[in-house]
This record gives sequence, C-alpha cells and structure tokens, in this order.
Amino acid sequence: MYQERILLTSKDILEKEFKIDTRGYRPQEVDKYLDVIIRDYEEFARILKETEADKKEIIEDNIRLKQEIRRLRTQLDALKEGPTSDINNADLLRRLSNLEKIIYGKE
Repeated sequence: MYQERILLTSKDILEKEFKIDTRGYRPQEVDKYLDVIIRDYEEFARILKETEADKKEIIEDNIRLKQEIRRLRTQLDALKEGPTSDINNADLLRRLSNLEKIIYGKE
C-alpha cells in the first residue's frame, strides 16, 4: 500500500554509490550514516507491517461485532413480538403449583 509512495528501499540506500571528489566527504562517515538510515527504514517498514496487521484485525473485529449486534437486535425484536416475553420457567412452575393446589385441594 505504501510501497508506491516511497521512493527508496533500504536496499537502494545500501547499494548507492557516491562519486568521490578531492574535496568530498569521508566515505566511512557516509557509510555509517547510511547504515543508520537503513536501520530506520527497516524499522519503519516493520512498524507499517504491524500497523496494517492491527488495522486488519480491528476491521475484522468490527465486522464481527456489527454482525453480533444485528443478530441480537433480531432476537430482541422477535422476543418483543412474541406472546409474553416475561414468562420464564420459575413463573411456569409457580403457576402449575397453584393450579395443582386448586385442583387437588392442597394448601
């Protein structure tokens, strides 16, 4: 993604040859400095790769969470439209117990 916007790679920097003039820079100093630049470039590339992986993971999590929200909203709508959503097993057992008391005359 970023490769088309970056002109130099660490390999390009490493292999760059400079013409030496009589009043030019010291080649050892230039090489040392270029080594530092190469290390930075490689670290930037690693950071970008990690960031892209994190971004992809976050996007996938976001999609998964949106699907979960959609599913839960559908379930909630179905429960709201259903007969009585307030009844649970304990209520049913209590009602059965009361009916049995009435039918069998037990208190």
